[in-house]
Amino acid sequence: MPKELIINQTLNECRAALLENGEIIDFVMDRSSDDNAGIPSLGNIYKGKVLRVLPGMQSAFVDIGYEKAAFLYVDDAYIPTLQEQRDMAKLIAQNGLEESARERLGEVIPDELSTLSETVNMGFCKDRPIETFLKEGQEIIVQVAKEPISTKGPRVTRHITLAGRHIVYMPFIEHTGVSRRIENEEERTRLKEIIETIRPEGKGVIARTVAEAQSYKTLKADYNMLVKIWKDILKRTEKTKAPIMIYKDLNFVQRVLRDITDEDLAKIIVDTKENLKEVDKFALKYMQTIKGKCELYDGETPIFEYFGIDLEIERALSNKVFLRSGGSINIDQTEALVSIDVNTGKYVGRKTLEDTILNTNLEAVKEIAYQLRLRNCGGIIIIDFIDMQKEENRVAVYNALLEALKKDRAKTNVLPISALGLVEMTRKRTRDTLTRLLTENCPHCEGTGKVKTILTVCYELIRELLKVLKKSKGSKVHIYAHPEVSARLCGEDLDIIENLEDAFGKSLIIRSENNYHVEQYEIFPQEY
Repeated sequence: MPKELIINQTLNECRAALLENGEIIDFVMDRSSDDNAGIPSLGNIYKGKVLRVLPGMQSAFVDIGYEKAAFLYVDDAYIPTLQEQRDMAKLIAQNGLEESARERLGEVIPDELSTLSETVNMGFCKDRPIETFLKEGQEIIVQVAKEPISTKGPRVTRHITLAGRHIVYMPFIEHTGVSRRIENEEERTRLKEIIETIRPEGKGVIARTVAEAQSYKTLKADYNMLVKIWKDILKRTEKTKAPIMIYKDLNFVQRVLRDITDEDLAKIIVDTKENLKEVDKFALKYMQTIKGKCELYDGETPIFEYFGIDLEIERALSNKVFLRSGGSINIDQTEALVSIDVNTGKYVGRKTLEDTILNTNLEAVKEIAYQLRLRNCGGIIIIDFIDMQKEENRVAVYNALLEALKKDRAKTNVLPISALGLVEMTRKRTRDTLTRLLTENCPHCEGTGKVKTILTVCYELIRELLKVLKKSKGSKVHIYAHPEVSARLCGEDLDIIENLEDAFGKSLIIRSENNYHVEQYEIFPQEY
């Protein structure tokens, strides 16, 4: 289906949304000059210094010049020799990947680099502890594989990959691959043959999804550009001392054009002349297919509001999302897990209970896949579908979920629906979630979403007041509290204030403070 790319620039914030029939297929944003400036972006390459090697965790921390040390796991730290790679390639060719796939339950919806991860992570480090090939103080070249998320620093890898428009170049891994999202076997074979003629000994090349139907000349030009970039990186590495960034990926608009667009893109709409020039310049050099498709939006209504994107972003910040039928889904995100609960809500159906449940679950599937993409949820995801009695209905919902997730650029692994109606899945996460980018914890509830009841605060205040009254020698005690707390203390159902004044022979003066939080109060004894 034809797609539209909408790019909005507001001062130093740039946002981009890829739309298909009005639905957001992908959403990314960048704030280059805010408080987060200098954050290691995905794809950036650094010359870093190993700070600590942790044998017990088979990992290391690397200083790349960022405030938090980068995390390097053993599988990402070891660069296998060419002979080791070839021995492993023979083993894979003999045994295939089917055995490992059978051991892994569920269906995997791959991303473009799945073919590389399957090859690299085939056990090179099984009997090779990290301390045998990595030492503290050692200077190494690393690439950001996962941006800092919440309190965690960036995750890095020594398996460098340079992404072009049509191919991915790997200087350290000998590998020929074709994106698993290209399903036509004839086309896969054709691309592999082209790559084999392009790729020199000891190097790796993967054809990206957009490489489908592209010519040898196009792929070769992409490859030559990436090789030149890599040679420049090596030259800079020799001249500089760690920690330092030695390669910065394309700017935001260029990355958007390179990574989230495809041949179905019908139009690009921007709201600044600068971005219009940027798109035209990039199209002229790298993407002839989008030449002339970019236009400038000059409407009075902000561009994201005009296309309904702002409204969708607001929905994505809410825990509860309503379905058109009247049902709803609740999405709760924690540090490492996302839980999604499906409810029928106001939807009562027309036929049987089982049909009502099935229709709600099928509608929820599309919304769940959409919200996962838009919110960029990652890690472990648990979906609690409404329990279905019939096995064929559970299979139908599971297959619908797999189909809906195919629109997602991120790699996902989905297990079948359990007897309890739960789906366990994982989604690859490389950058922070939309919620963490756009919101922060409430300073009062500190992210719990809950505050104490008025009555609870009243009893806490009274317990604190009793301690003060027993120690105070003065005749008066001043109490400052939220208006609702003050009103409840003076209410008829809590006549304890008068009783306390009689028991201790002191005057209790209660004052309401509109600026106080409901849980805030202060007690001051007046000493003489």
